[in-house]
Amino acid sequence: MACAHGGCTYVPVNWHWCPDERAYVYADAEAKAIIVDQRFDATVSTSLKDDRAKSLTLVVGIGTTSDAAVRSDSRFIDFETVLSQASADEPSDQMLGGPMFYTSGTTGRPKGVRGALSGGMAMTPDIMKFIAAGFSNFLPIPGRTMLCGPFYHSAQWAFSFFPMIGGSTTVMQHKYDSAAMLQMIDQYSCTNVHLVPTQMKRLLDLPAEVKNEFSGASLTTVWHGAAPCPPAVKRGLIEWWGPKITEYYGSTEGSIISTVSSTEWLAKGGSVGKPLDSVEVIVVNDESQRVAQGQEGTLYFKNKMGNDFSYHNDEAKTRDSHLEPGVFTTGDVGYIDSDGYLWLSDRKIDMIISGGVNIYPAEIEGVISAHPAVEDVAVIGVPDEDFGESVKALVQVAEGVTASPEIAQAIIAHCRELLAGYKAPRSVDFVQHIPRTGTGKIQKQPLRAPYWEGHQRRI
Repeated sequence: MACAHGGCTYVPVNWHWCPDERAYVYADAEAKAIIVDQRFDATVSTSLKDDRAKSLTLVVGIGTTSDAAVRSDSRFIDFETVLSQASADEPSDQMLGGPMFYTSGTTGRPKGVRGALSGGMAMTPDIMKFIAAGFSNFLPIPGRTMLCGPFYHSAQWAFSFFPMIGGSTTVMQHKYDSAAMLQMIDQYSCTNVHLVPTQMKRLLDLPAEVKNEFSGASLTTVWHGAAPCPPAVKRGLIEWWGPKITEYYGSTEGSIISTVSSTEWLAKGGSVGKPLDSVEVIVVNDESQRVAQGQEGTLYFKNKMGNDFSYHNDEAKTRDSHLEPGVFTTGDVGYIDSDGYLWLSDRKIDMIISGGVNIYPAEIEGVISAHPAVEDVAVIGVPDEDFGESVKALVQVAEGVTASPEIAQAIIAHCRELLAGYKAPRSVDFVQHIPRTGTGKIQKQPLRAPYWEGHQRRI
């Protein structure tokens, strides 16, 4: 909130990132300052020593910073000191800043998304309040938001920040716990919450006595998205909480594209709803030609208000994601039925969504391929009852190496050392060879097919 109020572009940092990943973002975002809560001192201290952190001129510590490396950094300043030195006067030309979220890249490194709502574009307070007022179509404003997910996720940011701008209170849970979240909703009379399918499943898995203690009388609105939700899970939560659950389909790049209420979903199970009035959905074939209604193709989106986005420091990626200026894709495949409902069927880009978090295999493949026991590798997403998808590495071992459980564990440990833990494969299967095209591109479809056999969707 302070960064936004000060007109700054701010980058919410995933605290799971390893030092190399954080240092890359410092440099790519050309960050001038980093704000560190005392809980994350140890995770930040190593990355501050990296040459790529030289752009940082301030290291602001919140709370009692105990890490000696952080406190001894010449750029360190205590947050309370910053406050004491600041003026209490409001500037006459007040502008509000915004976040630049980093999404993992299909070819390796994450990329910052710059757009109307999530790209650090400064806005006047009146414009921001106008946008926040628009969220009253989705949420009770003023109300009380239960924030039970990471703020570095663009959806959690949007579903809590804009209600705050509109006058709502936010109740924050630092680490998700299903039973504790239910208690907090009742204790603080929360009116709305945003969930991902993994959280929904864990709620349903709670003991009956815990579920029976939950009143939920104050809770009027539940949003969920970020990943496909198993029908049985969604139906179970609707039966428990009633028809107050709305699903949305969207992305960091394009915000909300479509929504579907509980009642609509029960009648149209599997659809992600009708597009918003402000969004045009365009379905095209491999020749970039529009297809007839009901036919499957790559989904492109156009914001009718003219909002668009770009990837920070990556003109090529920005260009490749657009059919034309203002018309973009996130790589999903689907169709619109005769009633105007949007359906997703596949994913054209190489991406895994695990627990609502986007993971791009190319980054993981680059790390695994450097392991001495590996000749070739392909990383895919496979069905996971709890997380929707989980990361699996298919490995062709190097000559002279015998595939074994020990080699598999060594590869996983190698990934955990160089990548955030959630990107590391949860399992490794060994294969005779990795199929590739004549140009060297991995053929993922035949590799994924056996794992997705019997599933209605391929994502």
